[in-house]
Amino acid sequence: MKYRILTNEELQHLEEDLKQFLIVNGIHAEEWAKMNQQTPEKAVQLVEVFSDTVLQKVYEKLNYLEFRSADSCILFHCLPEKMELISLQRKDQNCDLSSVESIHEALQNHVSNLNFFKSEKPYTANRETAIHELIESGCVVSSSEFWNVLKHVLEGK
Repeated sequence: MKYRILTNEELQHLEEDLKQFLIVNGIHAEEWAKMNQQTPEKAVQLVEVFSDTVLQKVYEKLNYLEFRSADSCILFHCLPEKMELISLQRKDQNCDLSSVESIHEALQNHVSNLNFFKSEKPYTANRETAIHELIESGCVVSSSEFWNVLKHVLEGK
């Protein structure tokens, strides 16, 4: 496997896509049921291939990720050849960077209590593998709007 197997909940949401994937691979409902009974390891292998295919497509479309904690907020801009990063770190306990509201509050009223850092680096693996690793380590999907706000604040410093 390249990434991970989708959870049962994710597979339920993608049930029709999984059916189409199986049909494209020459497996119809009766054959799928038989495979699950007689050779479950082969069925799992097909779900692994489906999972990798779905995640590859999702990762190809992702451009922004973020990681938040009380101490820091890190945004990633995933470009084709490199990843850019903007990091906010709190200097003292008066700031909380774990929610959108608290980050907004810190940027509005406590910007002097924040350290800003910007960096970029080329991918060591391929882009989608780097995105997968960030998501597995706790990052969530972010937006260009949030990136641009932080970029603007950083440029104003």
